Amino acid sequence: MKKNILNYLIAFFIIISLNFFVPRLMPGGPIEAIYGSEVLLNISPETKEAIISSFGLDKPLFGQYFQYLVSILKGDFGYSFYQNSPVLKVILNHLPWTLGLMGSALFFSTSFGILLGMESGWKRGSKIDKFLLNFMIFSASFPSFFIAILFLILFGIILGLLPIQGARSIYSNLGGMGSIVDIIKHALLPMASLIFVFTPSTYIITRNSMISNLAEPYILLAKAKGLKETKIKYYHAGKNSIIPVMTQTGIRFATRLITGALFIEIVFSYPGMGSLIYNSIQLRDYPVLQGSLLVITILVLVVNIILDFFYKKVDPRINYAY
Repeated sequence: MKKNILNYLIAFFIIISLNFFVPRLMPGGPIEAIYGSEVLLNISPETKEAIISSFGLDKPLFGQYFQYLVSILKGDFGYSFYQNSPVLKVILNHLPWTLGLMGSALFFSTSFGILLGMESGWKRGSKIDKFLLNFMIFSASFPSFFIAILFLILFGIILGLLPIQGARSIYSNLGGMGSIVDIIKHALLPMASLIFVFTPSTYIITRNSMISNLAEPYILLAKAKGLKETKIKYYHAGKNSIIPVMTQTGIRFATRLITGALFIEIVFSYPGMGSLIYNSIQLRDYPVLQGSLLVITILVLVVNIILDFFYKKVDPRINYAY
């Protein structure tokens, strides 16, 4: 575990270093690369000097790098002139919405995918297996934004069951449970879209792993011992079937967090990291964009560390590999 954490720290150090050096390799210098030439034309010389001083660009390269590391450790990710606010404050206003939305969607999609995959793999070749397999392959062929638009039109506009944009009702003056219920209603459509998109991959991996595990000698031994079907299905075969799913979750967390949230949040005007990144690209608000990608990278590393810990709990054999 200590070796893994060291590897993650090295990866984090490399990512931070790239975040520092890439703007300095771009034409026009780091200030123009970060803020854009439009901003520099509209600010006073005094403000420009203050920016140069805050980035430590009046110091040698090593001094700039050291100051950058200290600033990152202090939580100073820069300043957004478009939003007139520190970058970290801007990110923290949007991050909880995405974490709540993506966390819920990942939990439910992974749970559904594992349970359905186990059932389908256990009953391979049956009618329910064929139905689930065809349905999952069919649903996996649609892009996330198409599903989001379809759900928005069907459940939001035609049936009028749920709100179609935002994270809460504006000027509603709701409080307590009323506010919580309102937030949940606004999250249901984007969350359902993400669950619909995420579930098939988890289902297919679990089903294939389940089928492979059912042919292992330890399953035949468990059946010969006369163990209950549910124990063989969920404890012996099922437990080993979720190991590839855990690996997949860690690998795809970054792409799901960025691309999944990006398209879904744009469709539903949800105020999360996807919308923030999209608006930052549109406005060329590079400090926010740079800070957002760095925060997402940190989240991905943290999630992978957590998964490494649970991975060893699920499969103790991994401990002998170190």
